[in-house]
Amino acid sequence: MSKNTISTLNRMKAAGEKIAVITSYDASFTRQIEAAGMDVILVGDSLGMVVQGHESTLPVTVSDMVYHTANVMRVSTRAMVIADMPFMSHGTPQQALDTAGRLMKEGGAHMVKIEGGAPQVETVRHLTARAVPVCGHLGLMPQSIHQLGAYRVQGRGEHEGERILKDAVALQHAGAQMLVLECVPAVLAAEITRALDIPVIGIGAGPDTDGQVLVLYDMLGITMEGTPSFVHNFLAGQNSVQAALAAYVQAVRGGTFPAAGHAF
Repeated sequence: MSKNTISTLNRMKAAGEKIAVITSYDASFTRQIEAAGMDVILVGDSLGMVVQGHESTLPVTVSDMVYHTANVMRVSTRAMVIADMPFMSHGTPQQALDTAGRLMKEGGAHMVKIEGGAPQVETVRHLTARAVPVCGHLGLMPQSIHQLGAYRVQGRGEHEGERILKDAVALQHAGAQMLVLECVPAVLAAEITRALDIPVIGIGAGPDTDGQVLVLYDMLGITMEGTPSFVHNFLAGQNSVQAALAAYVQAVRGGTFPAAGHAF
């Protein structure tokens, strides 16, 4: 079975086929995820909260991300694997290149994900010019939680929405090959998805993005601090984790998730 690549995802976007993405941090869950037919695995810095027990993603280190990415890559057979660049690991283009080098060479990631818009454009350009595939991340950016003050929807005002759209276009022009949109109004997410040639993956961004991503622990209903409103518990009514993951993949591909109640 061949590995999914960015070319696979581009073909899916062109054909209107939805892309199913989930987070994973270890070998056992990754085996279940692969068996369910997931398209992409994101090794997210969300591990800082759901695995390590921190209040935010900020304490996660590059070594943490390398370790967990390697865990996933040892057993991944088909899914494309993306690794998060953790907080304060990409403050300059050279630092970002060093971090990406570790995530790809030691961890085995196929792509790295960077939070941020205009301030990250130069860094994205620097990385992609050096053969590092990059996924952007706009909207709610958990690494900026102390600036935001709370985990809340972004882009509701006209000015803020225009800024996010402008940032998305700039990231694509800088060479980003994917984009994650988190917690933005569905109308804005649909506009950005239409405006970009690259695949756009939503989380709390409505049904009209090219695909969906959820935190594994959230969609299994085992997050201790409460479940975000844009999440559905796919384990409810299922008899196994793999069945829950398969139900999620089917719901994303069939367009039944996210439903109206999962959007803003």
